[in-house]
Amino acid sequence: MARILLVEDEEHIRDVVKMNLELEDYEVISTDNGKDAFKYFKGQHFDLIILDVMLPEVDGFQLCEQIRLENLDVPIMFLTAKDSSIDRIMGLKKGADDYLVKPFNLEELLLRVNNLIKRTSKDPADTPDVVTFGRNTINFVTFEAENGKDTFNLTKKEAMLLKLLIDRKNEVVSRQQILQAVWGYDVYPSTRTIDNFILSFRKKFEEEPKHPKYFLSVRGVGYKFIEK
Repeated sequence: MARILLVEDEEHIRDVVKMNLELEDYEVISTDNGKDAFKYFKGQHFDLIILDVMLPEVDGFQLCEQIRLENLDVPIMFLTAKDSSIDRIMGLKKGADDYLVKPFNLEELLLRVNNLIKRTSKDPADTPDVVTFGRNTINFVTFEAENGKDTFNLTKKEAMLLKLLIDRKNEVVSRQQILQAVWGYDVYPSTRTIDNFILSFRKKFEEEPKHPKYFLSVRGVGYKFIEK
């Protein structure tokens, strides 16, 4: 389920957009001001951010700029009444991927949302049921793994985290993305728990756990799986 951050200070528009996005099976977190929106962005993973321009405390242009300083990948759409060509150009210069003017056609909004998320998402089917790297083999159907010496079973959480990292091999996966994808946001552990999972993977799958070549930490960001 894709997660969307909706930032809109007009309650009626916010409620209508949120309801229709949820009817399309998106998970929507909404707020009415830019300051709170940036806190949500810093603490959670989102697949799309929808911004109004005229927001209290921090306006949409400023918020877009702040987000782009932290993350160049998450798609951003402006949904705003500011319809001059200067405003459109400003929004795109700040880093937005799309700009839709109010009043808008709801079907058009949903199509644009779907296109933005589809364009930046990775199909989980890209990873086969059985993966091999080095001396290791992982079966994501049976949750069985072997490392050339031992055969063992994986827990569901171990398999989910391994699949997430392998799906995005050679890419950094942030702690927020891991928490959302593997544990969800209703109940999730500390990032120390993720560290322990990575240490466990190194013991099971690395020839030299203290000098890993597959499961790497990226200080202050997250982790990545390297397949050489």
